[in-house]
Amino acid sequence: MSSPAAAPPTPSNLRRIVAASLIGTTIEWYDFFLYGSAAALVFNKLFFPDSEPLVGTLLSFLTYAVGFAARPLGALVFGHYGDRLGRKKLLVLSLLLMGGATFAIGLLPTHATVGVAAPILLTVLRLVQGFALGGEWGGAVLLVSEHGDAKRRGFWASWPQTGAPAGQLLATGVLSALTALMSDSAFGAWGWRIPFLLSGVLVVVGLWIRLSVDESPVFKAALAQAEGRKAAAGGAEKMPLVAVLRHHWRDVLVAMGARMAENISYYVITAFILVYAVTAADLSKQTALNAVLIASAIHFAVIPMWGALSDRIGRKPVYLVGAVGVGLWMFPFFALIDSRSFGSLLLAVTIGLIFHGAMYAPQAAFFSEMFATRMRYSGASIGAQFSSVAAGAPAPLIATALLVDYGSSTPIALYVIAAALITVLAVVCAKETRHRDLADIEATAEPDATAVLPTDARTA
Repeated sequence: MSSPAAAPPTPSNLRRIVAASLIGTTIEWYDFFLYGSAAALVFNKLFFPDSEPLVGTLLSFLTYAVGFAARPLGALVFGHYGDRLGRKKLLVLSLLLMGGATFAIGLLPTHATVGVAAPILLTVLRLVQGFALGGEWGGAVLLVSEHGDAKRRGFWASWPQTGAPAGQLLATGVLSALTALMSDSAFGAWGWRIPFLLSGVLVVVGLWIRLSVDESPVFKAALAQAEGRKAAAGGAEKMPLVAVLRHHWRDVLVAMGARMAENISYYVITAFILVYAVTAADLSKQTALNAVLIASAIHFAVIPMWGALSDRIGRKPVYLVGAVGVGLWMFPFFALIDSRSFGSLLLAVTIGLIFHGAMYAPQAAFFSEMFATRMRYSGASIGAQFSSVAAGAPAPLIATALLVDYGSSTPIALYVIAAALITVLAVVCAKETRHRDLADIEATAEPDATAVLPTDARTA
């Protein structure tokens, strides 16, 4: 039974869909990164005041890592219902959860007010943030990937990826402005709450835009086909998770390995750097924030360029440039920061994020093209988010602990290089995917496999 033909979106519709995904992911990443920056700058004093400064930072980064622990659960739940009910509904829910949790953090009492209850409440809200983000990424990139055409999928699907640097840019910009305009005492007393409360306004804007877009036509066609198979066979369709683990387990492992260098390097470059620049290089918080701010703007600009290049030469070559590049850059990265000048710090962070963009830009299309439509949300989300528990979650924590134990950047650089080697191995083992048609994947599926490509078609 063939899939119903889906009319390609008009350029204006596609731009609206891209804008909806981009703005939504920007808000979600703003919320997530805001926490990371606050953990590096003030949460050690507000929620763990009885600890030594670096130990307090370790504890605040531990609550930061808790958010990553909830992301796989979000991937499972949102992936399951996203593959059953559609991408749009779940994206609206993820935005509401993330925005609500972030707004609530801005209202939290500190340790000085309620004692140990303060870090407990902070941890609970961080779990909600992680759960929401675990479901956000897969839906946002699929909504764009499944609307666009195969020839420019890498370019269009890379735009939701720019939500990460845009969110970082927004979060760092707000914090940078506040720390520049306010005294340290005022910022620590109440100023830190402002960017968290601002999330409430951003969520209203994001919801208005997301509610205006249509569901993915590829998903609608796949759903109609699945309903037809179900009626003809008289049986229930397999759960997306079961189908993914049965037919796409190799792709899940590839996605997890591909994310190691991308995830770890990003959080070392953007979150841990706020600790290293201040405590090891004797630079001011403002200097470190300004460097991340400018570099994030450049990161935003290069991601679509890397995405477009992946349409021309393939997802794998571009991804490998990023993985190899970030591994080779780590020793120069810390050497430049140790020179203690703003220009060197800016160069270190900018080059690092440019190499990161070469991995992050093709990732959306690459992961989308690995999985069949009726299990794509689950497969892409599981591959992306389960790796974050071992990669991004502990990255600032591990980097800070290595700095405490060794007092040197060398073990931190080796840590990132090891992650880069894992990613290179995973991507080398992957199949190139840029020529796959997402709609045809469903049309050529095995009758009883919930839209899984035959082996010869998947490896072509």
